[in-house]
Amino acid sequence: MKDLALQALNVCASLGETPVLHDISLDLPAGRWTSLVGPNGAGKSTLLKVLAQLLPYSGTVNLLGRGMAQLSRRQRAQQLAWLGQHEGSADDLRVYDVAMLGRLPHQTWLTGPSAQDHQAVVQALQATQSWDWRDRALGQLSAGERQRVLLARALAVQAQVLLMDEPLANLDPPHQADWVALVRALVAQGKTVVSVLHEVSLALLADDMVILKQGRLLHHGACGDARTRRVLEQVFDNRIGVHSFFNQPVVLLKNRPPAR
Repeated sequence: MKDLALQALNVCASLGETPVLHDISLDLPAGRWTSLVGPNGAGKSTLLKVLAQLLPYSGTVNLLGRGMAQLSRRQRAQQLAWLGQHEGSADDLRVYDVAMLGRLPHQTWLTGPSAQDHQAVVQALQATQSWDWRDRALGQLSAGERQRVLLARALAVQAQVLLMDEPLANLDPPHQADWVALVRALVAQGKTVVSVLHEVSLALLADDMVILKQGRLLHHGACGDARTRRVLEQVFDNRIGVHSFFNQPVVLLKNRPPAR
């Protein structure tokens, strides 16, 4: 059996009084990119937040073979990086300092950044093409530029597992392609990436896909498998069709049949 980056066992979660996740059990292997997809309200972001320990839940979540309860907050923060929707940071902070926030789990109290911290930040800013803005205030950036800086902050952690909720928000198509290439490079280094994506065509470029509907796990399989693609079409009420074009998945929209 392959090493697992994350494992969920009988996980349930609610938002307020409303149950959202229902008895989810899931094994996410290390060194792979898994995309979470499903219709609006399927529980994708909730599941990702549970895996990141950002929401209360019942059941068990394991990280790299250890129960979350066995890990200190510092250990979790070193091994698991998070990029969420609508992530914020003080607008007056320099871009370089925002990225340096990702190094906090590796720093001890009252000590300044080490040479290793600075190296990690430089690499992260360069990887997200944000280096040229390093001395600018975050508030001076466009929404897409800000998103790339926040991605750099997550990369600077140098965690083994990265969880990203809608990481392509506000990114134009070329930078979406850059993000895919970056994820592929991370996986080649042995990292694990789990992402929630609404861009189904890009989600199909992942190694594996988890398909949710109404808080339940419908399917978990390789993106290239025919069954994965059939379930993906079905979960969107067959309003999409998945086709191959030059060995790349292409998602085509289908018109709703006219009402009779």
